Amino acid sequence: MKTHLTKALKISLFFAVGIIILYLVYQRQELAFQADCALKGTPADQCSLLNKIISDISNANYFWVIITMILFLITNIFRALRWKMMLEAIGYQPRLINLFGTIMINYLANLGIPRSGEVIRAGLISQYEDIPVEKALGTIFTDRIFDVIMLALVIGLAVLIGGSDFLAYLDQNINLGQKFGALMQNTKAVFGLLLVSGLIVWLVWSNRTKINNSKIGKKLRNLITGFSDGVQSVRHVSSIPLFIFYTVGIWVLYYFMMYFAFFTFAPTAHLGPIAGLVVFVFGSLGILIPTPGGMGSYHYLVGEALTMYGVSGVDAFSFANIVFFSIQLFVNILFGIISLIVLPAINKN
Repeated sequence: MKTHLTKALKISLFFAVGIIILYLVYQRQELAFQADCALKGTPADQCSLLNKIISDISNANYFWVIITMILFLITNIFRALRWKMMLEAIGYQPRLINLFGTIMINYLANLGIPRSGEVIRAGLISQYEDIPVEKALGTIFTDRIFDVIMLALVIGLAVLIGGSDFLAYLDQNINLGQKFGALMQNTKAVFGLLLVSGLIVWLVWSNRTKINNSKIGKKLRNLITGFSDGVQSVRHVSSIPLFIFYTVGIWVLYYFMMYFAFFTFAPTAHLGPIAGLVVFVFGSLGILIPTPGGMGSYHYLVGEALTMYGVSGVDAFSFANIVFFSIQLFVNILFGIISLIVLPAINKN
């Protein structure tokens, strides 16, 4: 009973964070929309942001919506093929449909509890393909490492070619150098962190023999060994060029998903490839924030990026909802549920 209650509280907490952020973004855009209506002389009872969003979504160009959905599914086929290469490198032959299905269930789970999907994905592939869960987790960890590397490269590319507006935004709103400098000036906090870290390392090292010989130590060592095998699987993949192709291909298609999404909505249809890159970076950062599917945080950051290119905050909010509902909700929920039904059926034995 307590376990179910804890899970329910966690899900409620993450959804609450996402809904609060989304509500704050909505409220800000609602005030801006009402002010714009007042300037135009539009009666307040005919000026509803919610009605505008519903109208914008219903009038979106669904040809381009479907194109972005197809590209998203292709990225996950690439991700499944890349994962297959890593698992084959450590001696397993998983079926592609199981890999793809568990990836889609991963996304579905993340809509409930952010970052829980990776653990569920490892557990499912372990069950269906008889792969030790720690080795599956190691390969998933490696999968995410390459995503972080690609995101860093994309951010660097956006900084290089994103133009003065993008650089000015980073300087005014992020200013990581100043924040890091402020942290380093707080010598007590830095000293305390180093002291605690050193104490933990000393305690573990001085008791290493006792820890290694204990029952928990042996289990932990086996887990670390299996996890390490999974992480190092990339060193033994059958084709490094093919592995790189899948890795780069996933992120190139992510970019085109955002760029083609511009054509779904008239106020963004004029934006070019560089704007697509910058908005893509902001959207990717929004999804990283632990809310269900990036709820709220995705809307906020995509809106911030689009306003740099002259799109009104209200239209930017509508655009973010078009992308969010089509990919994060519709595709992930649909294919996640299909996978939950299909995988047990094809893995009865």
